[in-house]
Amino acid sequence: MAGDKVKVFGMWASPFALRVEWALKLKGVDYEYINEDLPHNKSRELLQYNPVTQKIPVLVHRGKAVAESSVIVEYIDEAWGDGYSIMPRDPFERAQARFWAKFVEDKCLQGCFEVFSKTGEEQLKAVKELQERLKTLEEYLEGKKFFGGETIGLVDIVAGWIPSWIPIIEEIVGIKIVDEEELPLIYAWMHDILELDLVKKTMPPLDEVKTHMRNIREDVLRKTN
Repeated sequence: MAGDKVKVFGMWASPFALRVEWALKLKGVDYEYINEDLPHNKSRELLQYNPVTQKIPVLVHRGKAVAESSVIVEYIDEAWGDGYSIMPRDPFERAQARFWAKFVEDKCLQGCFEVFSKTGEEQLKAVKELQERLKTLEEYLEGKKFFGGETIGLVDIVAGWIPSWIPIIEEIVGIKIVDEEELPLIYAWMHDILELDLVKKTMPPLDEVKTHMRNIREDVLRKTN
């Protein structure tokens, strides 16, 4: 199975596409990466493989497509079952990992967008709410280096945007979100994630990401004002 042709449809600045790459690299799976010119020039292949949402990332394996980054990561762990385990083997721990991965998606990611897309008092309120959510997430990290234990797992991959994207957001909006004293475990985890060779080798140029995100913020603020 490891020899099957694998394609990943992504976009260079997408943290969601990075999740798929990290999962494949942890499993030692070779893949072809197709960088989509989003949002206006989606390829015919992308629309063919993901006609429902027409979004990246999409994994194509044995000619069949899997969409949505978290779903793809779990698929990769099951499809290439030998070697590195992304999901815990214990059913309870696996359920916990899914719960916290969904918490990151539904609460932390959304909270980050609220901070990123607002100004003034609304933004300050969004910062406090996001910090509270990160404090809640930190409880799952208690006593561990990574959410997966000594090695990264599902939650680390799903939350992997935090170490790079939150500092960029902090710089763009001029507000500190993750403070070492208030969120010591999250702060240390962010540093440890960025030290991984896996992350260093796949992370896009952060200066370019910063410019990309500034443009997104300007566009969002222009539309909401």
